Amino acid sequence: MTHKLDPFYLIVGNADWIERLVPLGVKLVQLRFKDQPTDVVKAEILRAQNICKKYNCQLIVNDYWQEAIDLDCDYVHLGQSDLDTADISAIKNAGIKLGLSTHDRAELERALSHEPDYIALGPIYPTILKKMPWKPQGLEKLTRWKNLVGELPLIAIGGLTPERLPGVFAAGADSVAVVTDITLNDNPEARVGTWMQTIKDIVK
Repeated sequence: MTHKLDPFYLIVGNADWIERLVPLGVKLVQLRFKDQPTDVVKAEILRAQNICKKYNCQLIVNDYWQEAIDLDCDYVHLGQSDLDTADISAIKNAGIKLGLSTHDRAELERALSHEPDYIALGPIYPTILKKMPWKPQGLEKLTRWKNLVGELPLIAIGGLTPERLPGVFAAGADSVAVVTDITLNDNPEARVGTWMQTIKDIVK
């Protein structure tokens, strides 16, 4: 059974951002940060969980699958390198849904073999978020991915802006993920509003 995801997928680096932006109406948020000790990770996830629960927002925890199991989270997102070490059966046995990143066909096949609850493809456009070995994937590849994953929700990520959203949804994305276009904006709150209104106008 596939789980419907909100078309607006916000990704932020700490619970402060969640506290700041989720009350604006965000319904899907990923908490993504790296290389922190377990107690810090758990405290951050717990805080994020409490805020999300209050505002009926779906929280996805990036990377920290063991802590997500310990804290009874709903969703975990893993990159391809995370798959090398993550215990997928432990995640699934805990009833946690799973999202996986993909960049090429081999990664997609590997991801699908784990029967995830959604697939992400990126970067669709050039991105400043992190150095990547992949060139921008483009909209045609997004459409190809959608044909391959079928009913499974497909997340587009990388270099997205409100102006690019009509093309991205038309190409087959079910949800669009954003990081820097909001967190580096002079007015993140207003930018969230722009994203949400643009998506509302497209996804009737």
